[in-house]
Amino acid sequence: MQTLSYWFEAARFKTLPASICPVLIGSAWAFSDGLFSDEAMLYSLLFAILCQIGTNFANDYLDYKKGSDTPSRLGPRRLVSSGLVKPSHMRMAALFILLAAFLVGLNLIRFGGPWLLIIGLSSILFAWCYTGGPYPLAYNALGDIFVIIFFGIVAVAGTYYVHTLMFSWLILLNGVACGLFINNLLVINNLRDYHEDLRSQKNTSIVLFGPDFGVKLYTLACWFSLGAPIINSLYKGSLMPLIGSIPALICLIHINQLKEAQGKDAFELLLKKTGLAVLLYGILLSLGLSLA
Repeated sequence: MQTLSYWFEAARFKTLPASICPVLIGSAWAFSDGLFSDEAMLYSLLFAILCQIGTNFANDYLDYKKGSDTPSRLGPRRLVSSGLVKPSHMRMAALFILLAAFLVGLNLIRFGGPWLLIIGLSSILFAWCYTGGPYPLAYNALGDIFVIIFFGIVAVAGTYYVHTLMFSWLILLNGVACGLFINNLLVINNLRDYHEDLRSQKNTSIVLFGPDFGVKLYTLACWFSLGAPIINSLYKGSLMPLIGSIPALICLIHINQLKEAQGKDAFELLLKKTGLAVLLYGILLSLGLSLA
């Protein structure tokens, strides 16, 4: 049972709102357009969650291999660097979960066509390349772009497409807003780990451009995510989508706390608040679209 608890810890279930939120939004738009499929939503959700867990396992293993997980780490403990899980076991688990995600994703082909293989394979590839491969994204200031593209644009628009076989500028706009809002979780992580990443030469965007850049990026994401529900409301001719702006308003209140945050506890509290806001963003925006 103790070993099982380690795997639950490595899966980092607190990060799952990042994979759930875009699927909810894409599915809600499809429902609003009268083209919803419960099977398409289920497979999209399972694919996204498994990709997230597989990425978390891969990060645990690959950060250990690169030596970026040091004893001075402020974030949640990593199981491999702590000696609680063997590196080979974590690598095998990561590959197994990512393979499972790919197999689940194959079920979406009958909804959206064989070209979805490109999205599925690229999602799996970049899940590993986020911290692995010859040019790891997280180590070359591309982590934010990865999150915005795959957790935002690809996830929202891809989910909408398997329901409707369509795209639109409004879906892409919502994808960007969702990706930026989810990326706030990465911003907080990178601000927390700034000094450690600097020492280990992990060139996140915060390391390259400084902590002030992270605060500005967080603020931009909040305003963008606030604007998307307003545009949705105008497009739908209904006030209901406006409830999706509440989480962004809450996060705007946290900006001063982010500027002044020092130490593990302060960043951990901000992560919890922002993670809850991301989940609420998916739920409330989806509810507003469904009722519009």
